[in-house]
Amino acid sequence: MIRFLTVIIVLLGTVGSIYAVQNPKGFESAKRTALYAVNHYTRRDTRAVEISRTHNGEFALRAKINGVSTPMVIDTGATSVVLTYETAKAAGLPLELASYDVDVETAGGRVRAARLTLDRLAVGKLVELSVPALVVPKGRMKSNLLGMSFLNRLESWEVRPEKLVLHGYP
Repeated sequence: MIRFLTVIIVLLGTVGSIYAVQNPKGFESAKRTALYAVNHYTRRDTRAVEISRTHNGEFALRAKINGVSTPMVIDTGATSVVLTYETAKAAGLPLELASYDVDVETAGGRVRAARLTLDRLAVGKLVELSVPALVVPKGRMKSNLLGMSFLNRLESWEVRPEKLVLHGYP
């Protein structure tokens, strides 16, 4: 069987080389088509989530933190996932043990935050475990931020004109 496959591969390589020399434009076209097909096929099996841009230009979504659905805004400028006190409490995080000793610069100014770890953070089909996060005191932030402590765990993410695409590892 291996010999048969080797012969087929050698034959295809020979035919492809002859075709490339005789018809370079046709070969380029065939190569682009084959690469597109391979890329499309492999991306289909990849876990991906698309997030549409809101009317004010943000990429907002609903995530599940420890099974609790919550709104979040993607913020690539945030080093970490940052939660409001209210969201952290709803997700059952141990706030009574929180030590607010991390300085954070937010859109509303400086604030002290507490470090914690999310057991599970899910955005659509993308699920990450033991995600480092910060929580700010009650009333200090309006939105939860999906920052780089989550985004860095993904295979890739890309910004398109009206959407953001998150690609998880297969």
